[in-house]
Amino acid sequence: MSDQIKKNLTPTQQEYQKFASDREVKRPIGKNCIKAFFIGGFICLLGEFIRTFYYTFFDFTERTASDPTVATLIIIAVLLTGLGVYDRFGQFAGAGTAVPVTGFANSVASAAIEHRSEGYVLGVGANMFKLAGSVIVFGTFAAFVIAFIHTLLTQLGGF
Repeated sequence: MSDQIKKNLTPTQQEYQKFASDREVKRPIGKNCIKAFFIGGFICLLGEFIRTFYYTFFDFTERTASDPTVATLIIIAVLLTGLGVYDRFGQFAGAGTAVPVTGFANSVASAAIEHRSEGYVLGVGANMFKLAGSVIVFGTFAAFVIAFIHTLLTQLGGF
């Protein structure tokens, strides 16, 4: 709570704030960070195994195996979200499940599942792309800015 709001509290509200802060559950930040690190690392390791599988057993190079790897991780995350497993896994792992590809797939699939009773277009489609739309717009804008800077540096500095 900001200092300005704290100054405007009545004595009863201040007493309640102290009462609530004394009884607030202390979060094990160190333990949560370690779990998030290892679970996120495990998801990335799984991605590396899938990528290695693609370029070992199929006609992919190490570089081109990344696309089907991302698609596979998205499919796994969406399936686990649909089955309700990813949410329980997320409760245990915390921020470790927010590894960009799987976390984004979970977010989009969760929004679609949550709003399916409103219909496919206005429920699933609209709410699913509320999240996806902002990510796509940001990605497009960031790519434009980076390409513009790269072009300037290439033209001016000979990089």
